[in-house]
Amino acid sequence: MEERKVLHEITPLMGKDVLYIADRHKKEFTYPIHNHEVFELNFVEHAPGVRRIVGDSSEVIGEYELVLITSPDLEHVWEQHECKSQDIREITVHFDISMDEDSLFGKTPFTSLRKMMNEARKGLAFPMPAIMKVYAQLNSLSTIKEGFYAVMQFLTILYELSKCDGARTLASTSYAKVAVEDDSRRILKVKNYISTNFMDEMRLATLADIAGMSPSAFSRFFKLHTGRNLTDYIIDIRLGYATRMLVDTSRSISEISFNCGFNNLSNFNRIFKKKKGCSPSEFRESYHKTKVLI
Repeated sequence: MEERKVLHEITPLMGKDVLYIADRHKKEFTYPIHNHEVFELNFVEHAPGVRRIVGDSSEVIGEYELVLITSPDLEHVWEQHECKSQDIREITVHFDISMDEDSLFGKTPFTSLRKMMNEARKGLAFPMPAIMKVYAQLNSLSTIKEGFYAVMQFLTILYELSKCDGARTLASTSYAKVAVEDDSRRILKVKNYISTNFMDEMRLATLADIAGMSPSAFSRFFKLHTGRNLTDYIIDIRLGYATRMLVDTSRSISEISFNCGFNNLSNFNRIFKKKKGCSPSEFRESYHKTKVLI
């Protein structure tokens, strides 16, 4: 399999600039996997069969695609894969807007926007209704000559997206190195415990005790609150750390398996292939990277 290099991209966004907009038609995706300091909103049209990779997420996209990424460390790429389209349109917006609490965007009207930007540290893919809601504004964004109005239109796009339902995070929390968050203090305590002790055996009784509940009540509470089975959540956390180690270290697969809490190598390989669609060694080979500063 061909080695994939991760470029740390220096975008054309410079100094006091706020937006860089690239609106282009092309026949194929050729840019390698990369990451960059600035935020990115990427729209792709008429490119079914393209494979989009964001962190440890890999999916084949359909006719329309809109993804927001707000982490400088989260590598991403759109690969040609099985796409046969001769007229792909891609609109990429790089932007540098502080969402700090003490900035304008820390005020109440921007609450949903801040929440969305926070979620997008793992990469955020928007559903078709959200894409259609902002399509006209995205379509005309690159034609706006006056910088102020371009920024206002782009902020409107972001705000409309922040009010839409159904956006999905892409990379796992542990892979993207994002702090664990939750509205419930009980669930947050358990998630923090799992994140810190993922390499050890996890007993339901221990986790339930941390939450101050009986094991059966806690299992129901966790599923009701998160929409996920506790066992699946633990596996996903462990796999996130495992994929990060596969990418960032030269440790053996058996060592990574042990360090991430899997009881044996064959069990790790089986679960990894089921969840990721490839073996750990295939994943490492496809993600093998050399960071290049350009």
